[in-house]
Amino acid sequence: MQSPLSNFMGRTKKVKSAGRFGTRYGLRVRRTWVEIDVLQRQKYVCKKCGKRAVKRVGTAIWECKSCGYKFAGGAYIPVSPAAKIVEQAISRGRS
Repeated sequence: MQSPLSNFMGRTKKVKSAGRFGTRYGLRVRRTWVEIDVLQRQKYVCKKCGKRAVKRVGTAIWECKSCGYKFAGGAYIPVSPAAKIVEQAISRGRS
């Protein structure tokens, strides 16, 4: 016999990790959330040691698991779009 909860939980192939929200909040919100969630949970390349070991510790706090380098970055990705623009402006000023 199946558990009574098995009738409520469908497959989460299409909605990925947003499946935990069920049918709540609307499809667009859940899809946007999945895009952000995938970006913030992946590993990034460390600026200091070059290894793919940078993970998010907290909001805008990133740490390399290899060398221990800890730095502030974007909320969901290590380098925010605004920081990229500033870096480009600085590098153009040096040339």
